[in-house]
Amino acid sequence: MRAEYPRITGAGESALMLYLGERVDPRVNAWVQCAARAVEQALGADLVDLVPAYTSILVIYRPPLRFIEVARRIRAALPPPPEDAGDASNDVTLPVYYAPEAGADLEALAARAGLSVDAVIEYHAGTVYRVYAIGFAPGFAYLGQVDERIAAPRLDSPRLRVPRGSVAIAERQTAVYPAPSPGGWNLIGRCPVPLFDPVRPPHMPVAVGDRVRFEPVSRKRYLALGGDLQ
Repeated sequence: MRAEYPRITGAGESALMLYLGERVDPRVNAWVQCAARAVEQALGADLVDLVPAYTSILVIYRPPLRFIEVARRIRAALPPPPEDAGDASNDVTLPVYYAPEAGADLEALAARAGLSVDAVIEYHAGTVYRVYAIGFAPGFAYLGQVDERIAAPRLDSPRLRVPRGSVAIAERQTAVYPAPSPGGWNLIGRCPVPLFDPVRPPHMPVAVGDRVRFEPVSRKRYLALGGDLQ
């Protein structure tokens, strides 16, 4: 960690940002998770919400608390950065049907990378990903890092609707869309496993810090597992 971290700045009325690093790194993210638990304990009933991300935490606190007091309490509670990333909470395997009919950008991404479609699938499914953050929508887990050979920029024009279960790439991140929504990531396949269930706990099959692998499955297996191609 560089010397200027941790850094705390205001983020609007009754909110602040706690920065613990500047680049995607498992050790920084492990510090974020430890810090989130410490901040939650330190603020107690004065805390409204915490939003951990790759290298930072958004802290929303109750008025009439003032920024300077909350920042002091957070600094006093912060644990030191960990020596390593630690062990992941769980290993999770998610089945994926990789095909142009399930991932509209699969062939274009392969062409852009100068690879075959099979090579893109091999590189994507051959990487173990860390869950760095959950956001954008309930159940949307940001996973990293994608093999550099298949990293791809976001689409110039986002789609108005991305199907539920779509597996996608943006830069060196990958994710599964938990519900139909707009989106500008590159679609390469679909996963039949629900990524968010508001009714039955656990509401998500993954949590921050987990390790995630993608397992290629056939079209028949994908449909048998509850997937659809609508």
